[in-house]
Amino acid sequence: MKINELMTARVETIAPGATVKDAARTMHDLHIGSLPVVENGQLVGIITDRDICCRVVATGRDAVMTQVKEIMVKDVTTCFDDQDLADAARLMTDHHIRRLAVLKRDNSMAGFLSVEDLARGSHDLASSVLEASTPAH
Repeated sequence: MKINELMTARVETIAPGATVKDAARTMHDLHIGSLPVVENGQLVGIITDRDICCRVVATGRDAVMTQVKEIMVKDVTTCFDDQDLADAARLMTDHHIRRLAVLKRDNSMAGFLSVEDLARGSHDLASSVLEASTPAH
C-alpha cells in the first residue's frame, strides 16, 4: 500500500513569518499538535505544540513578537507520497516520530502521515512506530 492512500492530504500550513501566537491559535482551533511551515509551496520546517511550550513559554519569550521561523525545526523528516507504507513506518521508527511530512516528487507538500493514519493500513506497522516513539521513563 502506498502512503498517498492513507495520508491526510488536507493539511493546514503556516508561513515562517507568522507569529508563534498565530501558530498556537491555529493548532488550538483545529485541535492539532503541529503545523508544517511552508514558503512558496515548499516545506521549510515544522512547528509543534511542544516547540511552543519549550522554546517560547518556558523561556519567557513573547509569542506575539516571536516568529515561527525563529523556533521551528528546520530538519524535517519527510517521505514521498508514492512510497510504500513500510518505508514510512521505518522512517518514523528510526527517527522516533509519530507524524511524517509527505511530499510530492517536486518537493511540494502532499500531506501528513500520522501513526493513526498508518494504523488504518497496518496495525503491526503502527504498533512498531508507537513503541519506538514512546519515551521510556
